[in-house]
Formats: sequence, structure tokens, C-alpha cells
Amino acid sequence: MKPPLSIRANELTRRFGAVTAIHNVSFTVKHGEIVGFLGPNGAGKSTTMRILSGILPAHSGAAWISGISVAEHPREIKRKIGYMPENNPLPGDMRVVEYLRFRARLKEVPRKNLHKAVESAMETCDLARTARRKIIGTLSKGFRQRVGIADALLGDPQVIIMDEPTIGLDPHQIQGIRKLIDSLRGRMTVILSSHILPEIERCCDRVIIINQGRVVAAGTNRELREEFLPGNRFLIEIEGSKIALQKKLNEHGLQVDILNASEAKQERHKLTLCANETIQGSQILQALYNADHCIVHSLNKSEPNLEEIFLAATRRSWEETIEMPKPIEPIDRAGSDGSSSNKSIKKQPQNKI
Repeated sequence: MKPPLSIRANELTRRFGAVTAIHNVSFTVKHGEIVGFLGPNGAGKSTTMRILSGILPAHSGAAWISGISVAEHPREIKRKIGYMPENNPLPGDMRVVEYLRFRARLKEVPRKNLHKAVESAMETCDLARTARRKIIGTLSKGFRQRVGIADALLGDPQVIIMDEPTIGLDPHQIQGIRKLIDSLRGRMTVILSSHILPEIERCCDRVIIINQGRVVAAGTNRELREEFLPGNRFLIEIEGSKIALQKKLNEHGLQVDILNASEAKQERHKLTLCANETIQGSQILQALYNADHCIVHSLNKSEPNLEEIFLAATRRSWEETIEMPKPIEPIDRAGSDGSSSNKSIKKQPQNKI
């Protein structure tokens, strides 16, 4: 029986020269979960995934896949992980089935299991009937991504790591890749990095957000909403002014923030109202009933989406970085003989994230 915990990362740190790419990155992923790994460009996502895959060593910290140390058993780890990089290098002159057989041999899939492994990967990725004998260089971007995923599935890995699997795809192709990823749920653990947040929101059980090389949030969408955007939100469509709306709510003691509002008056527009958890939609409607210069056409409760959560989490981490007190540098006081009483202090370069 496979262990319930597939991945454990503990204080992973990796530097490139004077630049610290990731610092003390820690998280866990359970077996069978599909987890989104999110962050701005340069946040350290690809570095972390390459360390987990055994491609890149960490300078400090440790990682385990199914209880096995990545640093101590890199060859065994490579058998347990299927890795699909962002820029997946595929030979344009090979046929799909030939390439997958070649990759299966490189992954040391036993000869007696090789045919079955290749057929299973092609069937899962919908390549068996549509692209088996096609030259890879003639395939669309969507089908090339499927070939990359089929490659990652070879050898029956316990963990699949995908870096931007839907980049450059059209909506139909994205939907196909989403269904493919969803079919892996429960069978194996999937870590998915993508800038297409609606796709992450649809198919992932949890998300991990990294910013400036550090994990700044981890949890389900609901848990992260409660942490970063607590309270109630309402979408309201009114005919009137923001000023009249705010005034009427204040008269009834309702502290509500209004977002996405223009200053135009007597126009029909949609606004977002942010309130604490005690304020209900019925109270807002009652406060605005028969209000002058503000006619309510609709009011619906809404939930923040993953994009809003992502922006709130990364914004908070940037604010915390800015607010961190700077160390006080020693003052070089001159002695009575005019010489410095302190030794020359070499200023250390700050790590860049």
C-alpha cells in the first residue's frame, strides 16, 4: 500500500551565485492529491520542482518522495517521479510511439512491461488512436503537450510534476488537458504549476503559493479565502451613484467597502461590496430600500476567486518584506588618535529573490 504522504519538503534552500532562488521552502502533499503550485515569474516554482525531481540539488534542507530521500537516492526518485518541464524538448523527427518506447527504455521499464506501459500512457493521453504513428514535429501544440504528459506517465510513477502544461494552448486544448489531469486524481499525486489560475481552481484540491522564494500560503481555496479575504462579498447592480450608496449604508451602521466603482452618477453599473461576516444581504437591501439616487437592480453573494486570493497573498508577503526592520549598521567612531576604533566592516550583499 502506498504511503498517505507522497511529498515532504523541509526548508529547501537553493542559491544561484549571490541570488537566493528559494529559501526555507516547506510543504507536504498527500497521496492522490492534485496540488497547484503558484507564484509570480521568478518566484522559485521551477527551481523547487527541479529539486523535487532530483534534477537540481538543494544547498540546504531536504525532500522526500514516498519516504525516500531525494538527495540520498536520486536514481530511485527518478523512477518514482514523472516530470514534464515547461519547455518540453521533443524530437520533431520521431513518431509518437517510437519516442515513447525510447523514453520507456531510458527509464529502465522492464522489457516485458515496455509495450504495456507505452500503450497505457498513450491510451490515457488519447494518443493511441489519433497520433500513434504521427511524426511529433507535425503535431499541434496541444498534442505535443499530451506526448509530454504520456512521457511523464511512463514507468507508473507515484508523483507527476507538470510545469505549465497548458501554456500556449487554445481553450479547447486546455479543456482536454484539464480532463486528462483530472483522470489522474486518486491514482497518483500531481503537482501542477500554471499561470492560468481558473484551471488551477477547477482541477486542484489544494494550492501552494510561493513568492520571493518563500511559501506564503497553502491550503484549499476555502481555507485561503478565510485567511486572506475573510468576510462576506456581494455583487450589486445599481442605478445611481457610489456616494449615495455608501451614505445609505453608513446611515444604517453597515461598514462596507465598495470595489470596482466609478464615480459616475445616474448610471447602471455593477459593484463589489466587501463586508464582515455578520453583515447579510438582507440588511443591505433593507438599508437601500427606497433610497434616493440609488436603485438596486440585483444583489448576489459571491466568493473571491483564486486570482483575487493569489493577489492578496502575494501582496501581503511583499508588504511584510517592506515592513521588516533593517539591521542597524555599526557606527565607525574615531579614536583619540584619529584612527577608527572599529575594524573595517565589509557590507554583505543582500540576497535577491
